[in-house]
Amino acid sequence: MLKLIKLESRILVHSAFVLSIISCGKELSSRNTTNSSNTTQSTSSTIAVATDSTGRDSVYIIQPVGNGYFRDSIGQSGLPDSALTYLTNNYSGYTFEKAFVIKDNAGTVGGYVAIISYNGKPIGLLFDANGNFTKVLEQREYGDLHGDGWHHGGRYSNRDGLHNDSISISSLPASILSYMTSHYPEDTIIKAYQNIDSSILVISKDNGLNATLFTAAGTFIKRIPLSPPVQVEQIVVEDSLPSKALSFLTTTFPNYVFENATSLTVNNIIQGYLVVLDADNTKYAVWFDAAGKMIAIQTIW
Repeated sequence: MLKLIKLESRILVHSAFVLSIISCGKELSSRNTTNSSNTTQSTSSTIAVATDSTGRDSVYIIQPVGNGYFRDSIGQSGLPDSALTYLTNNYSGYTFEKAFVIKDNAGTVGGYVAIISYNGKPIGLLFDANGNFTKVLEQREYGDLHGDGWHHGGRYSNRDGLHNDSISISSLPASILSYMTSHYPEDTIIKAYQNIDSSILVISKDNGLNATLFTAAGTFIKRIPLSPPVQVEQIVVEDSLPSKALSFLTTTFPNYVFENATSLTVNNIIQGYLVVLDADNTKYAVWFDAAGKMIAIQTIW
């Protein structure tokens, strides 16, 4: 059995991603291990290796292949139009890196995987045979392929549930507080987070929720409206979300880190929920209706 290939950051060229197929799988935790082999091509739970633009250590994207199926590399044009449209709509400005088709010996397609670069980070996404989005694929560092998938000081250490990325409002740089006051005087800051590249994300509400992104020095980058005007926005705890919503989050964003959730109410009737989460250092806003059915996913950073 060949060993997993580890690509060190020194081979990073012009901040580009280096991606390669792993020849053979390593045993992961039981929830991630679905190794299988094919007479013409070996497969594994770890499908690609990428070194991100920060120059950190290697990243392994986890995607089990079911029995009887194998992955085959394809170009961007080999992805279904619906998958390409999803990437354009949800990851504006992304850079295509790698794609794979999942199929059996008879050529029956079981799905697709796309690996992209977005905001300087690798992101792996799984699509079904028709190109419909299925889930964001989990990432791990080389040393965390076994176990819970994180270690203190690693890029995924927020999986320990301690919300290491949270910043108290009082600790925000004066330049950010001044910018918010002068440009969005009606906003009330709810939460703030520091991303892996040291940029700072501020969640605030006015007549709706907004996400405003700043550099570590406090320079404005962009602002994204997260919700339409509603009469009442109330912060809720994760366990208060409908069970259907919680099930969707667990299935779609493996090892996601819950940041915050808000219920949206009109005329004293809950219309839905907005959840902000972190999945492999990418922050998402996920919309649910009152029953917990997913309505939309929005990439924040």
